[in-house]
Amino acid sequence: ISHDYEAWVDYYKLPEDEDNRRRAGIRATITRTNDWIAKVAQSIKAIDVVMNDGIQKMAEATAGKPLQIGVFVNHKSGYTETSPGIIDVSVRGTAREGRKMKLGFHFKDDRFRIESTCNARFAEENLPTQEFENLDINLKLYAESAKPRDVISFTVTLSEIENDVEFDRRGISTIVHLV
Repeated sequence: ISHDYEAWVDYYKLPEDEDNRRRAGIRATITRTNDWIAKVAQSIKAIDVVMNDGIQKMAEATAGKPLQIGVFVNHKSGYTETSPGIIDVSVRGTAREGRKMKLGFHFKDDRFRIESTCNARFAEENLPTQEFENLDINLKLYAESAKPRDVISFTVTLSEIENDVEFDRRGISTIVHLV
């Protein structure tokens, strides 16, 4: 699958530094995903969750990262661990000059992409809908029924807005190992 993402980078014909950055992101994702499949995943479902998270991260690396955004669980991004329960997720973003950011939608009416080996959901009531120059919001990921060794992969999408028009949108995927 990774060859398809590298082929997209070829297709874009980017400047050398950006091309190298995107390829490095794809390669790092492959290595980290393989490690998680070998060391964290304990079931076929967990392997699927970790693999799909890796595919999502390769797509993000292929698309590039023009926006300053981050998603954190326990002050870590990308690959994290925490205890079962209600998980605090910190989302931060800074818009480019003249623009603002807001929490976007991953797909049509779906605010978040989420896949897990346990029941997990984001609290979607009272989410901020306004635009921010510097976005800093805290989300609650409910995983009270999770057990140690479960995994949750999710994507938070942020939109960059100028004059009420969405100019750019990027998702950041995070995988959580419950310990």
